[in-house]
Amino acid sequence: MSMISFSPLWATMKEQGISQYQLIHLYGFSTGTLDALRKNRSVTLNTIQDLCNILQCPVEAVVKITPEEKPDSIE
Repeated sequence: MSMISFSPLWATMKEQGISQYQLIHLYGFSTGTLDALRKNRSVTLNTIQDLCNILQCPVEAVVKITPEEKPDSIE
């Protein structure tokens, strides 16, 4: 299973001075969506796109995906 991490998002938000409170009250994010982001759970691609637009940043500044290691094939 791939590992999804939104740690880049929190760093980008801090750099730009945008708080979770602002995401909720200025940009209409739900507390459930923010909870999913905090817990590195799945969110929609539209949510990631919205974050990129708000923060004016590439997707790499929002999410990091670490692919799973492939098991050694048995021959």
